[in-house]
Amino acid sequence: MSALDSSTDVVIIGGGIIGCSIAYNLALRGVAVTLVDKGPIGYEQSTRNWGWVHQQVRYPHLIPLAVESVRMWKHLAEDLESDVGWIQGGNLSLGFDDADLAEFELRGETARNTGLETTVLSRAQVVEMLPGMARMKGSWTGALHLPTDGQADPSLVTAAFARGAKRHGAHIVSDCAVSGIDMAGGSVTGVLTERGPIRAPQVVVAAGAWSSRLTRPLGVEFPQRSVRATVMRTDPVDPVTSVTAWAEGFTFRQDRAGRFVLAGGEEAIYDVDLDLFRDIRWFLPMAWKNRRWIRMSVGRPLLRDLTARMPGMPARRQFWQRRRKIDPPADSKAVRETLERFHRLFPDLAGVGIELAWAGNIDSTPDQAPIIGPVGRGPTGLFIATGFSGHGFALGPAAGRLGADLVLGDNPLVNPHPFRYARFAEGDVPIVDAHRR
Repeated sequence: MSALDSSTDVVIIGGGIIGCSIAYNLALRGVAVTLVDKGPIGYEQSTRNWGWVHQQVRYPHLIPLAVESVRMWKHLAEDLESDVGWIQGGNLSLGFDDADLAEFELRGETARNTGLETTVLSRAQVVEMLPGMARMKGSWTGALHLPTDGQADPSLVTAAFARGAKRHGAHIVSDCAVSGIDMAGGSVTGVLTERGPIRAPQVVVAAGAWSSRLTRPLGVEFPQRSVRATVMRTDPVDPVTSVTAWAEGFTFRQDRAGRFVLAGGEEAIYDVDLDLFRDIRWFLPMAWKNRRWIRMSVGRPLLRDLTARMPGMPARRQFWQRRRKIDPPADSKAVRETLERFHRLFPDLAGVGIELAWAGNIDSTPDQAPIIGPVGRGPTGLFIATGFSGHGFALGPAAGRLGADLVLGDNPLVNPHPFRYARFAEGDVPIVDAHRR
């Protein structure tokens, strides 16, 4: 068990890809930094995601950050001195009618205006460009192609950032829950952990879906929900394609071991907890707009929340310790339907089965964009890096650089204005299509 530093320059709460990337970028510049996580490093969504590195995102203001991130991904293995499983095979969003292709043309024009290379391809062009997909059947008519997108291995990346941070002097502490953030005179003074306090004039909350619970006692509130997503991988097969792709009702990529990593099911699952009622006014417009894709689930998360509110209960006293490792169940319906769609699209692989299925909780904001930066009129020295809404893995390298820039007051990598905490108080929160490819 790692010993705690009694003081440091910056404390980071959260050992996912965002927290570890910020720690790496701070340590690289000679800053004394301690990262603390309630469980193992990268245990939650950072190692449970699709493994996509994509730039055509739901929120156009994210594109510059996504483009910068891809530039970093190309050299990340060298920079971190670790294999990260990087493959730059491009991305395809398959279209199934003229309306899809028209939307692709519009989205492509928007992306190109930000400097992102995109092309709308006919079916014949897709097959010509990627002969490995020539066996694909189905009704798709064309695709939106981003040649510079890629994929990486989630099981490798966050750990590589953590090792890189440690090489440059960062202190990484796992299995140590932070119970609160200390402040005095309007400024943060450190954090309280289950192993004792750590004093620091700057604290970065990068705790994913748990971030708002940590900042709320300081009067720093923001809307944040958790969405459960299921992912699965097949048995290995011979190489078919290196692209990542949106198909009909599911997504796929093939990793270097030959296994297809699939995600799908037509529904996003919102596990009901007590925080839902706090944030419902923010998320109701998006939920209504995307009602076709949303399924509410009432079960263990709500029961655990209720138990944790009861005076004298162990669950109340040990809130974070009892959530050291979160293993949400995979959605069996999504697994079954996704495998069926995969077999329809790849009939030659009809005998391929599922090797493993799992789920993770995606932390999301109402506008599907992250919060990165200081809290403005809140406590001095408090920074937030959360709410990446399914883009955290892809944006991790650049988000870590931007987060470090803002902590140190350096020139930011990209314009941080779209990611400011204050946008919620200002009402600058567009309603986006959460299911948009």
